[in-house]
Amino acid sequence: MALAFSSSSVIHGSLSSSSSYEQQPPKVSQMGITQPMDRSRIPLKAVNFTQRSLAMKPLVPLAATIVAPEVEEKAETDDYEKLAKELTNASPLKIMDKALEKFGSEIAIAFSGAEDVALLEYARLTGRPFRVFSLDTGRLNPETYQLFDAVEKHYGIRIEYTFPDAVEVQALVRNKGLYSFYEDGHQECCRIRKVRPLRRALKGLHAWITGQRKDQSPGTRSEIPIVQVDPSFEGLDGGVGSLVKWNPVANVDGNDIWNFLRAMNVPVNSLHSQGYVSIGCEPCTRAVLPGQHEREGRWWWEDSRAKECGLHKANIKDESMNGNGNGAVHANGSAAVADIFDTNDIVSLSRPGIENLLKLENRREPWIVVLYAPWCQFCQAMEGSYVELAEKLASSDVKVAKFRGDGEQKAFAQKELQLGSFPTILFFPRHTSQPIKYTSEKRDVDSLLAFVNALR
Repeated sequence: MALAFSSSSVIHGSLSSSSSYEQQPPKVSQMGITQPMDRSRIPLKAVNFTQRSLAMKPLVPLAATIVAPEVEEKAETDDYEKLAKELTNASPLKIMDKALEKFGSEIAIAFSGAEDVALLEYARLTGRPFRVFSLDTGRLNPETYQLFDAVEKHYGIRIEYTFPDAVEVQALVRNKGLYSFYEDGHQECCRIRKVRPLRRALKGLHAWITGQRKDQSPGTRSEIPIVQVDPSFEGLDGGVGSLVKWNPVANVDGNDIWNFLRAMNVPVNSLHSQGYVSIGCEPCTRAVLPGQHEREGRWWWEDSRAKECGLHKANIKDESMNGNGNGAVHANGSAAVADIFDTNDIVSLSRPGIENLLKLENRREPWIVVLYAPWCQFCQAMEGSYVELAEKLASSDVKVAKFRGDGEQKAFAQKELQLGSFPTILFFPRHTSQPIKYTSEKRDVDSLLAFVNALR
């Protein structure tokens, strides 16, 4: 994600004047599409901030000007869990207005250069002044930079970019090369280029707004609240609980976000039209194919359990940010979730069963086997096509099977079964012991059937 700070250069009037927002709610649908706010009510001339936000604070104060900030004391009664529940069924526009009303110039929108442009549109529709920030990692796609420019012109804002520490980047590249993340994982690079710059940026705020949605990553984002005390980062006052995190579109479906963007005719990243859904740095982002989950286009060479860069690491439960945890976990390291590929047409292989299959040089019939983990959202996404494949092959001489390769079996699967990430699909021909790995990302039933027919 690219992260920068900006204030809207054209300041719109607020949603209400003397009356409260609750007395005059905006007439919009849940997504704010069918009846967008009457823009004639929003004056285009600049207005003064309230006393609380009379002067925009710099993102990171200069060392010579750092003083004890004069911040109004927050009421002890702020209960963000309660507020999150109250806003569960609220529209993103109402949530955005509440966030901007509460924090004024001390809150900013995190903009990554993807579909979270919707956040900027909601902020504009509130009529309140808003700030925007983005992290420029130095490895973004050209199309993302082009979107930044288009967004600035469309909204009349200047995004203030936050950059990684040049000395840290130089040390990483000199010691490990430009593409070390393909060898030892993305966490180190993301920590230097994204997490640490974000930490510095958030130290100048009391709250921030993200575009996280529950449907973006079922494995890590399914429990995102509308608003929360940020458990990972600190705000301007410092210490635990000093930063509030707002997620206005947490409960919105991705298709509804796109319906909103089209209806409002706002700039979008041109990569979306090329099959990209989740967009990050250029070396770590690729287009996804039909039937694949949107996060499958990120860090595709790694274990898929926790596809997070660290900016939202609190989403990942009971883990150490190394891709080995997600949700409730058994002592053996396998997730406590229901099994998948559960049908009579699919043989469930045990460790001895697949070891015997490996040893056979002359099999009576060929086998296709999926190495999977039930917690993996990408395995879940291909369940339907694999079950259909089994049904189509039920009357043939090909056996369709599954082998659970996480937990205690993972090291074995990596060493003996070519497991790189889940799911991995292997074909065991009739007259050779060496299995053939299915290397394509196409997991629809026709592609899988073509693979089997070519080798049987």
